[in-house]
Amino acid sequence: MPKEKILIVEDEKELAELVRDYLHAEGYEAILSYDGEEGLALFHKENPVMAVLDIMLPKMDGIEVCRRIREESNVPILMMSAKKSDTDKIIGLGIGADDYITKPFSPGELVARIKAHLRRYKHFSRPKEEADDNLIEYKDLKLDVKRHELFVRDEKVNLSATEFKLLHLLLSHRGQVFSKEQLYDRIWGYTSYGDINTVTVYMSKIRDKIERDSTKPEYVQTVWGVGYKFSDFS
Repeated sequence: MPKEKILIVEDEKELAELVRDYLHAEGYEAILSYDGEEGLALFHKENPVMAVLDIMLPKMDGIEVCRRIREESNVPILMMSAKKSDTDKIIGLGIGADDYITKPFSPGELVARIKAHLRRYKHFSRPKEEADDNLIEYKDLKLDVKRHELFVRDEKVNLSATEFKLLHLLLSHRGQVFSKEQLYDRIWGYTSYGDINTVTVYMSKIRDKIERDSTKPEYVQTVWGVGYKFSDFS
């Protein structure tokens, strides 16, 4: 059985090779690139199941690589950044990244995140005969689980893999309130490592894509002091 391919685009060769070795030990095939242009070309050539991108790259930065990948694919994308500020993190999430990790990091932590994203991606990509509720229609929304497609008022709206998983979870449990911790655990699966405020960022992004007025949300509602729920109005 062929090994699943994971694209690593990182200009620090020693770090890239270290991550490759850890992934090989877990049974994955790591495809390495040291600049953004080559990384994008390898994405098209190798068809990896996930991409791990450094933000600061020669020739084409990781933000642009992420944006171009997201235009044609919903595979999980994890961004790496050496900066301590949240600016690059939020920008990365804003153009379709599913997660970020700040350097320096433990290779073991990175591999844990990669495996968690792939588990969730595969779960939401199951064949029709295995999947539950492949087509969810509610008011102006239509979520096609099999094709990973969302239609809002009959117009197709692009979602990242993580946006899709969050929306699917909420839409499948209309009226149920989830805390940030519950959402983070269900979607990312490694609460001890991550930033719980990432949930807030994603909720804002989802609202921008599905609400008529994101400042007065009809669908994704905040339950103050508790968390979020998807409206169950009839």
